[in-house]
Order: sequence, then C-alpha cells, then structure tokens
Amino acid sequence: MTPLPGLRDAVGVAGPTCVLLDALTFAEGPRWRDGKLWFSEMHRERVMTVDLAGRSEVVAEVPGRPSGLGWDPEGRLLMVSMTDRRLLRLDAGGLTEVADLSPLASFHCNDMVVDARGRAYVGHFGSDYEHEPPKPAELICVEPDGAARVVARDLRFPNGLVLTPDGRTLIAAESFAGCLTAFDVAEDGSLGQRRLWAQLPAGAYPDGICLDAEGAIWAAATVARAVLRMREGGEVVDRVPTPGLAIACMLGGPDGKTLFLCSAESSVRDECRAKATARIEIARAEVPHAGLP
Repeated sequence: MTPLPGLRDAVGVAGPTCVLLDALTFAEGPRWRDGKLWFSEMHRERVMTVDLAGRSEVVAEVPGRPSGLGWDPEGRLLMVSMTDRRLLRLDAGGLTEVADLSPLASFHCNDMVVDARGRAYVGHFGSDYEHEPPKPAELICVEPDGAARVVARDLRFPNGLVLTPDGRTLIAAESFAGCLTAFDVAEDGSLGQRRLWAQLPAGAYPDGICLDAEGAIWAAATVARAVLRMREGGEVVDRVPTPGLAIACMLGGPDGKTLFLCSAESSVRDECRAKATARIEIARAEVPHAGLP
C-alpha cells in the first residue's frame, strides 16, 4: 500500500465499512438508481444490480466487457462496451448499438457520464499501456441520436467522470496524471476552459469518482488502496481504506449518504476471473450525493 502521510482514516464516515457483495471479478462503474446499485461486473462480461440487502441480479450480458453506465431521458440503460468501443442501449428486445466509437477511440473505451439531455461523455485508455508507452486520449461526446465527436484532447487516461448539478462543469479523473481536470460545458455539449480541479497526493492515481452536495469529490485512489474525499484545490479531508486496489465509488441509498466502494486485488482479467476476490463494500457518509452520475 502506498502511504499517504498525514491523512486519517474514515473522517466524515460513520462507522467501519461492511461487505455488501463479494466473489466478484471486477466491479466497475457503480451507479445508484431505483433502490439498487447498478455496476459492471467487467471480467464476467455482464451488468448487474445489488440492493442494500445484498440481493444481486444480472441485467445484461455484454461480450465486449461493460464499463461506464448511465440512463437516457427515457430511462433506458446505456453502457460502454469496452473492447469493441461501442455505446450500447438496453431495449426491451436486448442490446442496441447507439454509436460505434472505434473511429474516435484509439484503444478500449472505459467510463462514462450521461447528462440530463442524454448526451454521453465517454473516455478511453489512449493505448494498450500494459504493452506500449501510454498515449494521450480523448473525451468523446455521443448525442442521443448516436452522432459522436471528440470534445477534449490530450488527456492522460480519462477515467471517472462527473457532472455538477447545474450541468455546466464536467470533471474527469486523469489516471496517469494523478489529477482531476474540470471543463466548462457549453450549451451544445462542447467542452472548453480546461483547468486543474485538484492534484492528488503522490501515489494516489484516480479511477472512479462521484460528487457530493458540498461540491467535494470522492475519488478511488487505485494503488493507494483508498477512497479519498477531496475539495477543489486538492485538500484531502476524508480517507476510507479498501482491502485491494480502489476501483470506483458511488454515493447512493435512500438518503444519498451510503458510500459504495469497489475494490479488487488485481485488474488483470485472467487473475480476476480465477480468484474472484473483488468486492463491493459500504460505509456511511455525512454529505449526500449530488450531480451525475
């Protein structure tokens, strides 16, 4: 575990974490909706839900590995299919392709946030970083009709994404840069006025993120094995340890104060499938969820 000196554990969190669901391969993209946590069980190629009693259900099978999740204004589930670089929608008859992103994404797609109008913002790896040097990546905006365009360039693995409650600011976790980057959102969905929102402590590379009602962000600090609550400017005010790599987090529950934490011992697909030691834990936060997702 990479130490983060001077930080206390679980400040602003009531009580210890407890396991909600285990024996998973890799839980990613958690979202709270309709009384359940929705998430991508990435290395089993399926989207699932789990309620607060721990009852789980498979919602969809996604052979291209699911990641980011969201909903359009009609309440239909949208999901990123990673390896074939597509945005899919779950309809009554099954999965439908909304957009093929392979012309715009140079490698696997990943996390996503969907705005109130149904626009989906999707990030990607940039390159096969396990076998070649990392390369800059883009953020892609997909309109409800499937039209897709690049809206931001030169990001270092844009991963977790959030939108502020007014929809005017998008914040992206740049995993390889160890920072959170904010963009102004124009009326047409374009992104501009890029700025540093927060630099994470050394060794705290961010993955999934979520926003609370005080404007702070919870960020899964992967190799630091912790979920950090940060204010704009970089002050870390809360820290919740995870038993493995911190993959993603989400605020939800009936009052928006249940903090869901996804962790895994590894991100390597074969190891994850063989061991199935990933888990989702919960803790209680003092400040409720805000914004999207």
